Amino acid sequence: MPVALITGASTGIGRELACLAAEDGYDVALVARSAGPLETVAAEIARRTSRKAHIFALDLSVPNAARALFDEVAQAGLRIDVLVNNAGFGLLGKFWELPEADQLQMVQLNIGALTQLTRLYLPGMIERRAGFILNIGSTAGFQPGPLMAVYYATKAYVMSFSEAIHNEVREFGVKVCCLCPGATRTEFDQRAGMAGTKLFEGSSVMTAAEVARIGWSAMKRGKSLVVAGRMNGVMAFFTRFAPRQMSAAIARSLQEK
Repeated sequence: MPVALITGASTGIGRELACLAAEDGYDVALVARSAGPLETVAAEIARRTSRKAHIFALDLSVPNAARALFDEVAQAGLRIDVLVNNAGFGLLGKFWELPEADQLQMVQLNIGALTQLTRLYLPGMIERRAGFILNIGSTAGFQPGPLMAVYYATKAYVMSFSEAIHNEVREFGVKVCCLCPGATRTEFDQRAGMAGTKLFEGSSVMTAAEVARIGWSAMKRGKSLVVAGRMNGVMAFFTRFAPRQMSAAIARSLQEK
């Protein structure tokens, strides 16, 4: 039975992607820090589909937790056909004022775990000449982000990394896609301290379900990169031509309270 592994599956875009995977005929391996919320998602999947949901409660911001997850999934006898690297978080504030440990934890989760899981699961997919990887980036990856400097930089990495790996593996039948949402109605803004900012008060804020559908469809069609939402796509396109410091100033204005 094909299995899709989704990190950060307890809420938001990850939760919606887990449900989409199950509706598309995949059993799912749900990963997040706490088992309780995962059990809620598993119950929802059971109610909506006939697919099995396997729960793995791990904190992927801990170094080498990705390897521990890989081993646990293998011990459960699951072969992963779809890997969704969704887990991640951001923090709002001046770089030198935000806690050092929190920012390093962000790098480990947003970049380290994503990279390690991709490295662990790609060889099997290449050997089978089939598989999908969906990495969740952000429109933040298209420009510098004052007041969220580390978060924006991690998403630039995710986008560059995903497009490079897409090129490397496409001849082996494996499809790698980077989904870049803009502002989305999830718990992200609360955890990041961004509630009340212009970015999350605008009319272009999308729902997690909308974003997930766009990403899942793009992945299955073999696209290397997709920006969720027409307005987000237009803005991402024009950042390629705007002076970098102008883009940085615009990003800052949207994040200042």
